Formats: sequence, structure tokens, C-alpha cells
Amino acid sequence: MNGLEAATGADLIAIDPDFCAGLFAQLLSFSRDEPGVTRVAYGEGEEQAHALMRATGLALGLKPECDAAGNLFLTMVGRDPALSPWMVGSHVDTVPHGGNFDGAAGVIGGLAALEALRRPAVVPARPVTVAVFRAEESVWFPASYVGSRAAFGLLPPDVLDLPRADSGRSLRDYMAELGLRPEAVARGERLLDPTRIHGFVELHIEQGPALEATGVPVGFVTAISGSFRYRKAACFGCYGHSGAVARSERSDAVFALADLITGLDALWGTLEGEGLPATITLGEVATDSVQHAFAKIPGEVRFCLDVRSTEPAVLDRIEAALAKLVAAIEAARGVRFVLGERTGSTPARMSSALIEALSGHARRLGMPFRTMPSGAGHDTATLAGQGVPSTMIFIRNQNGSHNPDEAMRIEDLCAAATLVAHLIAEA
Repeated sequence: MNGLEAATGADLIAIDPDFCAGLFAQLLSFSRDEPGVTRVAYGEGEEQAHALMRATGLALGLKPECDAAGNLFLTMVGRDPALSPWMVGSHVDTVPHGGNFDGAAGVIGGLAALEALRRPAVVPARPVTVAVFRAEESVWFPASYVGSRAAFGLLPPDVLDLPRADSGRSLRDYMAELGLRPEAVARGERLLDPTRIHGFVELHIEQGPALEATGVPVGFVTAISGSFRYRKAACFGCYGHSGAVARSERSDAVFALADLITGLDALWGTLEGEGLPATITLGEVATDSVQHAFAKIPGEVRFCLDVRSTEPAVLDRIEAALAKLVAAIEAARGVRFVLGERTGSTPARMSSALIEALSGHARRLGMPFRTMPSGAGHDTATLAGQGVPSTMIFIRNQNGSHNPDEAMRIEDLCAAATLVAHLIAEA
């Protein structure tokens, strides 16, 4: 017996690697977008992926259900249909030119776990639902957890008017075009009741190098970072001749932004020295291509700011420090910062009971594991925020995520799916 199979009564639960590899190959066949993979939220790629998962679920004898926002739920009937179900799953949309595994591994892993239970005819006590959420990647619509929040009736109506990044058309338009019901989403109609979900587990590739570096196939997530974000921030100074204006008389927007970056980096170093978790990222920085020039003092620079932590108090501390930094730099440099609309999400604590249950199965199977926080956001945060006992299983990944080089060994996905299969077959 190896780490991917174990006896349950007289039966053997074993994940089929060919089942998983075949589904990934089909996803790749219609969503390859060199140099990577693109499945646009509420676009053709996500639609095709949902159709593939629905067809796969039907072939496994699962009951499909779709809510007003287009989230898909595929359910295996348990021995007692009256019991609240287990739920596993993730999303299938990607960032532009991303990889084939982010999100999709959680859906395919959940289906693989149920396929493994069907072969030896193991019927769980509870129903089990594989969730395929919409629009988890906020790169398409500037809002977190669009699909999972809509499933609970939590999506603010104004999110439906947000433009999709590639086209400028609204989320409402895309939902209507796909035959969904944006008006019901706006009313807060919900399919999921948090009091009727026994527990939720999301499988997901790790998005950093920790598991690969330590040679561990899986990690159990203890907390998911929350965030605050300014997606369209700017600093305004004054344009001038690069050789004719003295330092004391300049209002240089780029130097001002450099001061802000330096100050935030110093703050991050302080937090790190205190053992406090945080990340601070400026992922886009650009001067005005119409006005900037070699011999001009830059009078405008635009940027985005993404701050994350698993601790609400740390987010509050960074935001307060940001306000002080901005005020000091404006006074010193003669510039003006406009941070724009603030978006964000709340940190989420994972279920210690679920982590302990998964740890017990891993120990029994001889499967190495570690516990770790998630710096990235995930739909699991929505369920945990609604009081559903939730956690994630990270799967070792060789090349990070949100890039064309995402690499996950199928045997590591099988290891994670094995844990899910044993968890839901337990008792």
C-alpha cells in the first residue's frame, strides 16, 4: 500500500491519475492562449470548462444544479440525503496567459475523489457536492469572489455594473448573454445556505515555493489573507524641463512615488521583524505615454497597490501608515496622491477541526504534510466567512501560479484527492 491508496473496510479507495490527466488535457485543448492558458470569467473559456465539468459529473451519476449567477454544483447522494452535505471544489477561470492548474485542480480533484468512491461502491453517509464557482480571479471584474458571494446572496448589486477588463462590458451584460439571471443576483437570491453545509474543502495548487522546497506534497491551510487594494491610484506633480528646474522647485511625481515605495518597504521590513504576516505589492507603475519624454520632469504617474495579511490588525496598521506616508510626501514633494476606489476582502480563519481530521488521515496514510497560511485569496474565504467549517489543501507546485509555467505533478493531486475521499467516506 502506498501513500495514494488505503483500505476502507474491505474496499480500496484509489484515485485514478488518468481520470485527472484526461480532464486537464481537455481543458488545455480549448483554452490554450500562448504563452499560457486563458479562461475568461463569464467568457467562452470558463463556459466550456463548466460544460466539461457538468458532463463529467453527469457521467459519474452526479446531480447538477446551477444558480442565478451560473455557479455549478454537482452532487453525489449519500446514505442519508437529509444530512447536510460535504462540499469540495474551486473555480475554473484563469488570469490572462496563466496556467492550466490554478483553480481547476480543486474541481478535478473533487470529481476524482467521488470517482474513486464510486468504483468500490463506497457511499458516504452524507451527500457530497462538487462546487464549480464563477469568476474567482478578480483580474476580470474588480471585485473579490464574485461567484461564491453570489451563491450565498452576498454580491452587492453594484458589482453587476463593473466592466470586464478585456471588453469594458458589464458583468450584468455577460450574465444575461449566457442566459443567467442577474436580476436575481441583484435581489440577493441564494442557492447555498451556510447552515446546510457540513464542511468545505478546496484543493488548490500552492502559489508559492514552500512545499516544493521542503519536499512535501500537500499543505493544510490555517488562514487566508484579507486585503485592501487601490487598483487605479495616481500621483500628480508638475511637468517641467529636466535641465531647467532645481530640485527644491520640482514636483516630481516619480520621485514622490519612489518615496512611497521606499516607505512601504521599510514598514514591511519592520512588520517582518516583529513576526507579523503581510505582503505589499505595486504591480503596475506607469507614467503618461502621451506626455512623458526623455527631457521632461514627470508630472504624473499611475500605480496600483495590493496589501494583504491574515491579521486584520496588521491591515489596519499598514493602512494608517500609508495615510501618514502620503501626507508627508505630499508636503515634502509638492505633489498630490489620488488613491481612488478602495476594494478588499476580510481575512478568514480555517477550521482547526477539519485540519486535524485531514492531518489524521495523512498520518495514517504515511503522507507528509505541513500547515501553512495562504497569502492569496480563495473562494474558501467566502464560505468560512459565512460560518461554514472550511479549509484548503495546497498541492505542491513547481513554478508558482498565475503564469504559463504552472507545474503540478498528477500524483500530488491524487494525494490531496485521496485525503478528501477518506474525509468524506469517514464514518
